[in-house]
Amino acid sequence: MECNSSDLNVSRQKRQRTEEDKTRSAMLDFSVLDCPICMEPLSIPIFQCDNGHLACSCCPKLKNKCPSCALPVGHSSCRAMETLLKSVFLPCQNAKYGCTETVAFGKEPTHEKDCTFAEYCCCPVRYCNYAGSYIDLYRHYVSSFHLYWQIFNEFCIGISCGIKMNISDKIFIQRATLERLLFAVQCFREPFGVYVTVSCIAPSIQEVGQFSYRLVYTVDGQTMTYKSSEMKKIREVSLQTPQDNYMLIPHSLLRGEALEMRLCIRMSNKE
Repeated sequence: MECNSSDLNVSRQKRQRTEEDKTRSAMLDFSVLDCPICMEPLSIPIFQCDNGHLACSCCPKLKNKCPSCALPVGHSSCRAMETLLKSVFLPCQNAKYGCTETVAFGKEPTHEKDCTFAEYCCCPVRYCNYAGSYIDLYRHYVSSFHLYWQIFNEFCIGISCGIKMNISDKIFIQRATLERLLFAVQCFREPFGVYVTVSCIAPSIQEVGQFSYRLVYTVDGQTMTYKSSEMKKIREVSLQTPQDNYMLIPHSLLRGEALEMRLCIRMSNKE
């Protein structure tokens, strides 16, 4: 069989484009990388039945019988899918905190467990891009904003303190000096009223500890009290209305934009 020079040139160009494009980014629906049987992320080896239905190591639990077509599964590997899986690399979930590592699909939990950025938190001040450990964040906040930012307060864990904030400000930062922690009091105006929630700006690690809190709001002789036995820890302040762990103050009990409450944060008993 003869091949002319033009055919060879086209073939070389195709190979060259393939080499140049092999690391090009692409959009991928990651649900296709889940086992259709157990719905867990696929891992090598990946098996297929004679009809091409995929399964992972869950095959023995199915007695090596494909649940889709009842044909045997667990004996033939799907080499194409295994090759695809090996080619998928993902950015670390801590990329926004500074991690530049890319991790092979399925290996993310192993990396993120030891990632040096896993305990990083973002500064709650708008337009500040600082990110660091929760202790460094505390130092950064105190040194950078305590003279310039008005919505600032210091309190002691276990002692009730007063909070006065403007609803439109959306966030009020409390500083616990002894624990070197920042707490965010946030409010969200919604059709049913104002949602108020309190969070600790820190990673979910044992060294930080667990906290509970109580909010008390009084107006015209009426008092509302909200208690949370477990305060949420956040690594970054969110502007999305909370779905749980909040006090809801109806509009009928609001008096203008000012919101005055009492807050008490306690350290939960350690087991």
